[in-house]
Amino acid sequence: VAAIGVDALVEKIGAQLGGVDEVVNVGEKYQGIIIAKLVKCEDHPNADRLHVCTIDDGGKMPDVARDENGHVQVVCGAPNVREGLTVAWLPPGATVPETVGKEPFVLEARELRGVVSNGMLASPKELALGDSHAGLLEIDGDYAPGTDFAEAFGLKDDVLIDIENKMFTHRPDCFGFLGVARELAGIQSMPYKSPEWYRPQPTVSGVESDVLPLTVQNELPALVSRFSAITMRDVQVGPSPVWLQVELAKVGSRSINNIVDYTNFFMLQTSQPLHAYDYDKVKALSDGDGATIVVRNPKPGEKVKLLNGKEIEPRAEAIMIATNKQLIGIGGVMGGADTEVDETTKNIIIESANFDMYSIRRTAMTHGLFTDAVTRFNKGQSPLQTVTVLAKIIDEIQRYTGGKVASELIDDNHLDPSVLERGSLYTPVTVSAEFINSRLGLSLSAQDMKTLLENVEFNIAAEGDNLTVTAPFWRTDIELREDVVEEIGRLYGYDKLPLALPVQDISPTQKDPMFELKAHIRDSLSKAGANEVLTYSFVHGDLLEKVGQDKDRAFQISNALSPDLQYFRLSLTPSLLEKIHPNIKAGYDEFALFEIGKAHIHGQNDSKEANIPKELNSLAFVYASKKSQTGAPYYEARTHLNQLLTDFKVAGQVRLEPLQGADLHDNAWVAQLVAPYAPQRSAVVRDSEGRIWGVVGEFKSSVRRSLKLPEYSAGFEIGPLLLTTSSPDTGYVPLPRFPKVSQDVTLKVPASLEYQKLFDFVWTELGKVQPENTLPNLSPVDIYQRPDDPKHKQITLRLTIASYDRTLTDTEVNKLLDTVAQAAKTALDAERV
Repeated sequence: VAAIGVDALVEKIGAQLGGVDEVVNVGEKYQGIIIAKLVKCEDHPNADRLHVCTIDDGGKMPDVARDENGHVQVVCGAPNVREGLTVAWLPPGATVPETVGKEPFVLEARELRGVVSNGMLASPKELALGDSHAGLLEIDGDYAPGTDFAEAFGLKDDVLIDIENKMFTHRPDCFGFLGVARELAGIQSMPYKSPEWYRPQPTVSGVESDVLPLTVQNELPALVSRFSAITMRDVQVGPSPVWLQVELAKVGSRSINNIVDYTNFFMLQTSQPLHAYDYDKVKALSDGDGATIVVRNPKPGEKVKLLNGKEIEPRAEAIMIATNKQLIGIGGVMGGADTEVDETTKNIIIESANFDMYSIRRTAMTHGLFTDAVTRFNKGQSPLQTVTVLAKIIDEIQRYTGGKVASELIDDNHLDPSVLERGSLYTPVTVSAEFINSRLGLSLSAQDMKTLLENVEFNIAAEGDNLTVTAPFWRTDIELREDVVEEIGRLYGYDKLPLALPVQDISPTQKDPMFELKAHIRDSLSKAGANEVLTYSFVHGDLLEKVGQDKDRAFQISNALSPDLQYFRLSLTPSLLEKIHPNIKAGYDEFALFEIGKAHIHGQNDSKEANIPKELNSLAFVYASKKSQTGAPYYEARTHLNQLLTDFKVAGQVRLEPLQGADLHDNAWVAQLVAPYAPQRSAVVRDSEGRIWGVVGEFKSSVRRSLKLPEYSAGFEIGPLLLTTSSPDTGYVPLPRFPKVSQDVTLKVPASLEYQKLFDFVWTELGKVQPENTLPNLSPVDIYQRPDDPKHKQITLRLTIASYDRTLTDTEVNKLLDTVAQAAKTALDAERV
């Protein structure tokens, strides 16, 4: 921070780590507070609960009344005030830290019951270091009177940077100060070195006193991969040292007692949650001579009282901590009230374990328990650091509370031995500098990358252009080459990556043939009056049985969306038939439906691919009417099919063969496809090579009855690939931009001459004589027979013609018609009228 300044660091964090929510200057809150020595303490003459204190501030504070010894008078009502204490003095002009950010309370020299008090002596609550307001903060350590409080406890230039945790979701190590500090060094290209004690296989102190027996039974090794614990004797539970209270207060954690505070502090440092039990309370709740801890699921009806005062009945799959008699806590979430460490505790059990992140998350959500431990465990902590952190807190408790190790380390460890041996969760990743540069658009050398990674304590072996990357024991996210790419990109700075627009080819994209095919099918059937529907690909087994299909051929869904959607459909027709009755009930007497979709079927039983699903593209069509109709409904369905085949210019390549007696070649798909159709009133659709592409016809009477279909109903189903041999005839011709000219011609012809023959003749002759690059159109206007001339009739045709090059004249068009009329007279005995 000192190298680039707070503002620059905040900007760098935003660019390379995550969003910064707030920046707080912690030191400002403690300006003007002085460490003082209580040299005299006397009863207040006018108040029973007040004391008149004389403090030595080393003469630090100017402009304050002093006695002949240079000492300052302060009135205090704290029950623990006494001579010899080292305290925090808030002199006149200082702001009480607890009120900063609210309604600031600025102190002054004022009389209290007739005695002047120069400021006040502060409790932990008034210093915003905890909730205790019962007595003064007793400062431990050798501090000279007049020492600046903020400077003594590292608060003077302290800045709190609040970083959002979205960036750290997959980085459990960054839920601890060490992890964040390492990242801050890494993004500044500075080497970071973890404390000496933070290593994967530390030495743990041996037994120092009479043994406190402890047994650990882990019944959930799949969910609790590592459970480490040890007992300690003769700990002195009391208030934490001031530096510890200060460190916890800075991040909003309240001080409880020194043992609990140490567990919280090292969790904040390393991201590894710890828990302390009162050994004697655990022993009292256990059967046997010593304490027993069992990791298990709860039994039906079991309840546990937690540290927050609530009693819950945990979910059946929760990871519970118990003795061999009863529950005493929820593993990884919250300890139990029956075994908490308090001021009467003498012997303790320290636990450092690793719990399954998904189980912890579900338990926390179920019971609404969102603790600091849950926050860290549900990110997936590294099991390689449980003993590391346990060894450190043991050392602290030995040093500062008088505790002695009273058992061997218990390390219930279910990790692969190779993981412990290499001190990394995953095998080393080998990646080339070229691979990394190609994905980031950079030109870093292998040595540059090696330095970036070693700055954050990766173990790197470089050989030419290749790097072999071994992640440190606290990292849980370095498994693939792409993980190393991400690491390099972040440490180098994504803001430094080259900015270049991607090169785009502006040539038209190729159209998707299947997409185009489906669009043309929709156009063809829609213009014939059919309506497209989209139904579920899943159907009820009853529907398959109603239409005569074999549901054993269908794939059954193990997690169906609803009981009505149990099977993948074998064809599309049943889905459409199911929609006919509801539409008729809705008042539609005549309609046609079609669907383009997929069906699925098991492979042939005698095939090597018997269990491989076959996905089939299909087009299904049904027509239904309650109106009185002439003819068979089969012809209605066939008419729509013929029109579709004609539009795709494949009508001549297809033949219809009666379904009854047709050779289906033992085809499983065809057998299911034709199942709803009546064999005597249906036909299979074959191509020129004899392959069956579908079926058209009426439905079985049993199908009509079970699905309440009208008698006049029919349909077809074919594979759309049948239509891909040719594109549909769209009939599109560009229009000329010049005006068109229209003229009529009336020809008197024998009454026996067919209109179509005359029309075709005139159209053919026009094609012979029309000017080049023109667009003609011939249409009928009138057919008239005079009452007095039954042997002749007069047919009027209208020619509309336009040129792509120029505007035609009436004279030119009239000459065309004269020429055509003359040819008709010669060939058909037609006379122009």
